[in-house]
Amino acid sequence: MNTATQTRTVVVERELAHPPEKVWRALTQRPLIEDWLMQNDFAPAVGHTFTLHATWGAVECRVLTVEPNRTLSYTWEAQGLESVVVWTLTPAGAGTHLRMEQSGFQPDQEQAYQGARFGWPRFFTKLEQVLARIG
Repeated sequence: MNTATQTRTVVVERELAHPPEKVWRALTQRPLIEDWLMQNDFAPAVGHTFTLHATWGAVECRVLTVEPNRTLSYTWEAQGLESVVVWTLTPAGAGTHLRMEQSGFQPDQEQAYQGARFGWPRFFTKLEQVLARIG
């Protein structure tokens, strides 16, 4: 396979001291998503289209997979980037192993790729703060 045509992926994984049900709420409830990611009109329904709004612009998304407390995926399209974000929740003791994979970065999308590599760990930190705050 020609390496020039291969897409790249950003993966972030964390062990969270919260049960999958609580992590799922933070990933799927609009006010909580707004607290750690961006303003949104998300709904956990396959086929639902939603927009994430940030100071730098908007991300157009469509829900692909909803398996409560296990898997959530959606398209992530912004500034020429067409990618897919997949969240995987795996019980780990009393907590959750959370894995986020964003795939589909083209070789010429270095800025978007580096932005994701920088941005997702920061979003995870904010997510952990939200999880610590909610009951």
